[in-house]
Amino acid sequence: MISPYTAGALVLVALIVFGPSKLPEIGKALGKGIKEFKSGVAEESKKPEEQQMLNVTEQPKELPKADQQTKQ
Repeated sequence: MISPYTAGALVLVALIVFGPSKLPEIGKALGKGIKEFKSGVAEESKKPEEQQMLNVTEQPKELPKADQQTKQ
């Protein structure tokens, strides 16, 4: 876990490196990235059997009956 002093030091370093005008943009981009990651993880763990069925592109074909098979 990050202590409050460590978090404050990180914010101070980010403020010095990026400047006060870029920090809101960086925070917004970071927030969007975390939101997309969480929604992707939630979608992945939703129902694996449903996702497998989405990847099926064609119906299985019936096998010919034993008397209709051609001999090779």
